[in-house]
Amino acid sequence: MSQRVAVIGLGYIGLPTAAILASHGHDVVGVDVNPRHVDSVNRGEVPFVEPDLGTHVAGAVSQGKLTAQKDTPSADVYIIAVPTPFAEGHRADLSYIDAATDGIIPNLQGGELIILESTSPPGATQHLADRIIAARPELTTDDEQGSSNIDVAHCPERVLPGRVMIELVGNDRIVGGLTPRAAVRAKELYATFCRAEIHLTDAVTAEMAKLTENSFRDVNLAFANELSIIAERFGIDVFELIELANKHPRVNILQPGPGVGGHCIAVDPWFIVSAATEEARLIRTAREVNDGKPEYVITKVLEHVEGQQSPTIAALGLAFKPDIDDMRESPALEITRELARRLPKATILAVEPNVDELPARLNTSANVQLTTVEEALGRADVVALLVDHREFKAVRADQRGSAPVVDTRGAWRAPEPVR
Repeated sequence: MSQRVAVIGLGYIGLPTAAILASHGHDVVGVDVNPRHVDSVNRGEVPFVEPDLGTHVAGAVSQGKLTAQKDTPSADVYIIAVPTPFAEGHRADLSYIDAATDGIIPNLQGGELIILESTSPPGATQHLADRIIAARPELTTDDEQGSSNIDVAHCPERVLPGRVMIELVGNDRIVGGLTPRAAVRAKELYATFCRAEIHLTDAVTAEMAKLTENSFRDVNLAFANELSIIAERFGIDVFELIELANKHPRVNILQPGPGVGGHCIAVDPWFIVSAATEEARLIRTAREVNDGKPEYVITKVLEHVEGQQSPTIAALGLAFKPDIDDMRESPALEITRELARRLPKATILAVEPNVDELPARLNTSANVQLTTVEEALGRADVVALLVDHREFKAVRADQRGSAPVVDTRGAWRAPEPVR
């Protein structure tokens, strides 16, 4: 059954969700405070890089199934997909969720379904419902209250940037309701486009499930990052080491890098730590290992230019993972910014194939230039390969110049020796 759906937040999760719902027959209104995102969507365009999303957006807009605006409309279903950044002490800042909720409250008449997709600490979905009831006490989340009922659920996204449109349809979903009825209603909505299993639970378990998934990956990445430092001490190629260790049928070590980025893995574990400070010892340690890896990379780069008055450093990649433009919590971006700060007389040649201009966090660094990989390699005194974009992996050995390379991704490893 087609419904009128308002998706609050047209970012990396909200816009794909809006587009996929519109492509499956729902009338969707996207809501965003950023006029650039609103204008782009209404032109049938996408304001960021995500494969296949443009086709869905253009088609939905041309068919009149998707529009965008600044103000929250009346709707049958509201999906909140706004950021949950850090507050002080690595606690979750729920102010964006609160603002989205406040925009919904005046439009409620009873009978609406409200879904929180934003990654959230335990209790955030209940917090959202409590905020609504405090402002509109005539409403209730009680299943038995008929037309005055509102249903509230949490359905965390579980997609990988660069594969969002595939995984929205193909990945299992977890739906947690404040009540069983809320969970069932949310499942029915997602079942209109999700071909995988949809698993029902309560809201707080759904919240914790998403945090658990990303904390598991963070701990594995911390092991790989720590292993890379240990391996270097013994002159071992960590990527070969991991490849060999993974030949064991029950071992699956992830790949190390310059740190861990993205809005999920770099953030979600801290939500568990802040909610269970005394108990989350391993999770905290993993976060500290991964947060410390950029400093290790910076130190390796500085060693190569020690004694030079005005070195030129090539920083290859600014995004947090390959072949996208997403720089949220990106260690590559942080490394580049910190090198520019510590070496004010240096020239930092930043190469990011997926953007046309430097991000705001680098705009104040006068010694950072956005350039091509060819120019950067031709001028650099040292090369920091921070992201394994396809453009970098395609560079042949004879095109890389003679500058030393700090290859955090193993993209330019020497050919495997003959044994």
